[in-house]
Formats: sequence, structure tokens, C-alpha cells
Amino acid sequence: MRGFPVAHAQVIQPIQTRLDDFRQQRRVQAGSLIISVFGDAILPRGGRVWLGSLIRLLEPLELNERLIRTSVFRLAKEEWLRTETVGRRADYALTNSGRRRFEEAARHIYASHAPLWDRRWRLILAVGDFDPKEREALRRALFWQGFGVLGADCFVHPSADLTAAFDALVAEGLAGHLERLMPLLAADSRSGLSANDADLVRRAWNLEELGEAYAGFVATYQPILAEVRGDRQTEVGDEEAFLVRTLLIHDYRRLLLRDPELPDVLLPTDWPGQKARLLCKELYRRLEVPSERHLDHFLTLADGSTPVLDAAYAERFPQDDPLTVSV
Repeated sequence: MRGFPVAHAQVIQPIQTRLDDFRQQRRVQAGSLIISVFGDAILPRGGRVWLGSLIRLLEPLELNERLIRTSVFRLAKEEWLRTETVGRRADYALTNSGRRRFEEAARHIYASHAPLWDRRWRLILAVGDFDPKEREALRRALFWQGFGVLGADCFVHPSADLTAAFDALVAEGLAGHLERLMPLLAADSRSGLSANDADLVRRAWNLEELGEAYAGFVATYQPILAEVRGDRQTEVGDEEAFLVRTLLIHDYRRLLLRDPELPDVLLPTDWPGQKARLLCKELYRRLEVPSERHLDHFLTLADGSTPVLDAAYAERFPQDDPLTVSV
């Protein structure tokens, strides 16, 4: 695994600040955080974990046992997870549907760059009648897949896999909507960037709001990166490395879920999304060794064994572009 020179472990102040900020939130979406932990830490180790081990891993973030249990039970009800009983204990494992959803998200989270654009728009048209509640549920589900909205009946994305998008709607409990939706692939526009493309982007997405969110992500994690790189390089404690890696990926995942990952030609100048991607990539690599060491000690199955890290884990954030981002 990649790492950095070992120095005296200590709690780094920017890490302490990020952890304290999280702990002081009035309302924590524990289910969403648990999804991030499963996708980032548990999926590469077989996709299953003893509930007691998960509680221990998240305890330092001040998520109490009752909240974690309730959130895990809800995720099981929503068919993200399933229970596997082992004696008097039980593991929670990803369902096949949950695993597919995680793997689809991982292709975006751990990529070195945004998907290449083939200059063809992906459209989903609402061709049937939807009451206001159904329409809002559909809009929100597609928003969290990065789709923009054109009018009341058209959703648009530059590169989404439409089959995967429909599968995700089924997983969100919206299977009954599919017969009233029509997926389309727009005509090729290789003749060059048209005014219509730029106008479509302005109408479909609030890039100013998304850009501010990316800038906030950079402002939060840049001080941490500055402490663990270069001449000021400092080793992070194993537990702190795992916790800040969890929050890093959780925060980045939440941004990517609503990011259409538009090609550069359709983005504003100095778009902060690429800086956020490079920052996440470098900081993740620098947290990798101590965080995995922590998981070796505390991530266990119901039978007491420690699941082995899959070799495919090494493919995250491939090194086909520069590692560093200016801080």
C-alpha cells in the first residue's frame, strides 16, 4: 500500500477540528454515513461486517449504539443490507443490489478524472401522469444521480448509463414509475460546442451552488493535506486516519452524487471540482496505510475473524495523472 515516512503519531489540529465539527452537528444522517463506510472500508473486505465491529468503528464519531442499530435495520429494510446469523451473533452483508449500487458509485468516487463526453445527452422523459408527490420523489432520486431538470418532464445527464439509472430508481422503491418514463439518447453534436449545449447546462443545473459546495470541501480538507505532506509531513494516528478518511469519502461522495461531471468545455473557468478530486485523491492515499492498519485491528466478522483486503483495492485512484494539488 502507498504511504509516507513514519514520524511521531499525534492528533493533527486540522483533523481534530474536522472531527469536532462532525461531532457537534445537531443532526447526523447516520444511514448515509454507514453507506459510505460500507462502500469505502467494508466492500473491499468482502462486503460484510459484524454489527458490534461497526459500532466500535463509529463510536469515536460519537454515534451511539442505538442510532447505529436503528440505521442498520433501516438499511436492511430498504434492501441495502441483509443479515447472516453466526451463532448468537450476526453479520450484516451487502445485498446483490446494494453491492451493485456501491460498485457503480465507486467507479466515480475513485476515478482519476471525470468520464469522457461523447457529445450526446442522456434524457429521461416523464411521459405519463405523475401526482406532485410522485414527481418530487422522482426529481429527488434523479437529482442524487446528477440529473438536471429541463421543464417539468425532462431530466438530462451528459454521460449516465440509463440502464443503471433505472436500476437505481428500482432500488429507491420507484419501480412503479418506470412504465411512465422514456430513456433517450440525444443526437450526436460533434459539429462542435453549440450555444444550445451551454444554454442547456444553465437551465438544468445550479452550478454556482455546486461550485460553492466543492470550494467548501477544499477549504475543509486542504489544511489536513498541508499537515501530512512535504517538509511538514506528519504521521496520522491509525484511528484518526480511519475517521478522517471516512468523512473525506463521505463528503466527497455526497458531492459527486449530485454532480453531472460535465466536460471541461461546459464548465465555468476555474471550476473547483477538479481541485477537489485531486485533493481527495492525494489525501486518501496519504491516509491509506494507517487507516487500513486500524481496520486490520477493529473490523471483524461475527466469528471473530478479520476479512482480508481484496487486491482490487489497489486500483482506487489510479496513478495515470499527477498526484498532487497545490495547497
